Amino acid sequence: MTVAWVFPGQGSQKIGMVKQIEDLPYTKERFNYASEIFERNLFEICEFNSEPTNPISDLNNTSNTQICLFLVESILLDALKENGFKPTYVAGHSLGEITALYSADVFSFEDCVSLIKVRSQLMANAGQGSMAALIGFDRNQLDLLVEKIDDIVVANDNSSSQVVLSGSDAALDNLSREITCKRFLKLNVSGAFHSPFMKEPSEKFSEYLKQIKFQNPSFPVISNYDPTLCSDPIELKTRLRNQMCNGVRWRETMDLMGKDSNLHIVEIGPSNVLSGLGKRHLKNVKISQVSSLDQLTY
Repeated sequence: MTVAWVFPGQGSQKIGMVKQIEDLPYTKERFNYASEIFERNLFEICEFNSEPTNPISDLNNTSNTQICLFLVESILLDALKENGFKPTYVAGHSLGEITALYSADVFSFEDCVSLIKVRSQLMANAGQGSMAALIGFDRNQLDLLVEKIDDIVVANDNSSSQVVLSGSDAALDNLSREITCKRFLKLNVSGAFHSPFMKEPSEKFSEYLKQIKFQNPSFPVISNYDPTLCSDPIELKTRLRNQMCNGVRWRETMDLMGKDSNLHIVEIGPSNVLSGLGKRHLKNVKISQVSSLDQLTY
């Protein structure tokens, strides 16, 4: 059977998600290490969210969300590996692509923490544009409107019935008045992620990536920028460099995985966001969730 490990990104975080893994190996050590790098108590942020009105202590602040999700996902995946599990290939949604690369041994845990600190701060300080989730729509109408309206792109092509748009506030408002859909929801984010609005942060991230050495992956990785199986470390770096200002092509990722008639998708992370997308988009595919100490099997 083909086993695909998939890792979610922002939006899958949950208060209390550390409680599910606090007795796993590496949990205390990794949270302590990352807390020193980020100069804040990430365990408390992840567990209690004691000061949600203070951005520094808010789990939903991009600067905290990304590292906390990576920590939880990395601890779970390494526990699976120690129990003898391994995937055929891996994929991740946005931030989850970094976890996927880590799971394939492309770079170290320490490199990931430093990389995510740079990435999350650049995104948190982006300051341009906004995002909106769109659910239940006609794809042809959406494509025509995106082509017609300036300053708007599909940032996350999640499935045939769910996308996230990035663009200027005016462009998003314009599209919301013209599109026929079940739901149009503006997101509380600091910028228009995965769009040309991220050009400057993306260039700075690319400069940082130059100093990170990408090793040969232990198994193929599907990237957001180019959803094909890849085992070339140079190409994987190029794809990650392009990710920040280009869309997450998750629908195409699922289509690629769905070509296998004997597929088992395993979502590793605190929630079932990608599992839900997979169940709605794919047929006759086994899907499992690994989010706690009690679920280290599939």
